[in-house]
Amino acid sequence: MSDKLHLSPDDDFPEDLSVVPDQTLQILDSQVQRQLDYEYVVDGEPNPETEFRHFDLDEEFQERDVR
Repeated sequence: MSDKLHLSPDDDFPEDLSVVPDQTLQILDSQVQRQLDYEYVVDGEPNPETEFRHFDLDEEFQERDVR
């Protein structure tokens, strides 16, 4: 796992979030959210890959809340 505060679209991202431990998932979520914020400020819109990652993380959190 990266020690960076954000996760750029070119950085590695797990293919299967269901196997990612809760704490690591929360770190990923924070990194992706920071990247989204950065893209909105610098580019005026998010990169599609960052949006997909954000959506995937939200889905995984919702799935875990149901369990």
